[in-house]
Amino acid sequence: MRRRFGVPVYLTTAYLARFADEGMPIALALLALYRTGSAAEGAYLLTAWMAPHVLTGPLTGSLAARVRRPRLFYSGALAVFAASILVLAPAVGRAPFAVTVVVALAGGSCGPIVTGGLSALLSGLLAEGASRQRGYALDAATFNAAAVTGAAAVTLVAGAGTPVAATALLGGGAAAAALLVAVLPYPSAVRPADRPSLVADLGAGLLAVWRIVELRAITVATVVAFGGIGGLAMTAVLLAEGPATAVGGGIAATEGGPGHIAGGYLMTAFALGGLTGSLVLARWQPFATVQRLAVCALLGTGATLAAAALVPSFSTRVALFALAGLCDGPLLGATLRIRAEHAPPPVLPQVFTVGAGLKMSAAACGAALTGAAAALGAPYLLLSIAALQFVAALLYVLVRGRGTRPAETTAEPCRSGARGRT
Repeated sequence: MRRRFGVPVYLTTAYLARFADEGMPIALALLALYRTGSAAEGAYLLTAWMAPHVLTGPLTGSLAARVRRPRLFYSGALAVFAASILVLAPAVGRAPFAVTVVVALAGGSCGPIVTGGLSALLSGLLAEGASRQRGYALDAATFNAAAVTGAAAVTLVAGAGTPVAATALLGGGAAAAALLVAVLPYPSAVRPADRPSLVADLGAGLLAVWRIVELRAITVATVVAFGGIGGLAMTAVLLAEGPATAVGGGIAATEGGPGHIAGGYLMTAFALGGLTGSLVLARWQPFATVQRLAVCALLGTGATLAAAALVPSFSTRVALFALAGLCDGPLLGATLRIRAEHAPPPVLPQVFTVGAGLKMSAAACGAALTGAAAALGAPYLLLSIAALQFVAALLYVLVRGRGTRPAETTAEPCRSGARGRT
């Protein structure tokens, strides 16, 4: 009964935390524009918000796996996450820039818990099999739902009121998640005496991602894919605006012009498609294995984005972006399932946070590279993003193919261990 009650509470918690996380990029940009007249400070703060993921991911995952009171750990991490957002709302543009950077770094350091650490809790709430498969599909849907509603809520509230109120709304959502996560059922913690040192624990999580072929393959594939997806929002704006003048590696465009709105339509279509794909996967179990599902998702996303780069009609591009999201949505559900099924139970949280941290870092690099290469033109940028999805699918197949036998031998105890845990 506790587990049955725990799944809806978990999904609500995950959505609220990810709603806040997904809304922060646009909130920081709007805050900076509102207070300083320039988006530059917002861009630097967003970098500070995202940068800690790759460094703190393994650490937060290791701590989550070894703390005596996981309830307090998760609640505390989400509380710091919420507090950072609530402090940034009045501080951006008023407090010294160094202070806001420190606050953004503190909030971003808790990001791996939001993007990956929470997902590790599902394995303790659901038995292995169809119910867990559906649970991770619904978990993936929380990311897509947060992507749709987070940016939209910030835009609407900032338009009706101020960016400060919009950012405070995100902080309120994160605070609610911090309260809800405290009522989830948690498995019994492993006694510290039964665990290796923290340094060895950190290494164990990273080694699991590298040594277990299924984990290595999906990590390599998603990092490459997100290297492209990270630049999709900027590319969508440029694609909607049409030709633009390159200025110092950037793009000269009228701030707040029609392209920004039209680009938002493209990204909304992509997010809605992703949400639909995740929900469909939760309701309909495909005949393909989860590995084939991951490959099909990458190929479908690449094909539809490539088509969107080649067609001249904006309405057709909106439809193709929605189809691309429909293909991309199941990829996250497949990724979560692969991690849950093949990660050794003692390092399950580390595997989730390491994977999420690497993806976020790749997305940040992709956004930076897109800005640097903006002079190439939006269609070429979109074709490059599509090409990275094809490369990711190819790498996934190659990595799995080269290590299938050793991986299956190594991963089998992990799957049996997961069954024992649930």
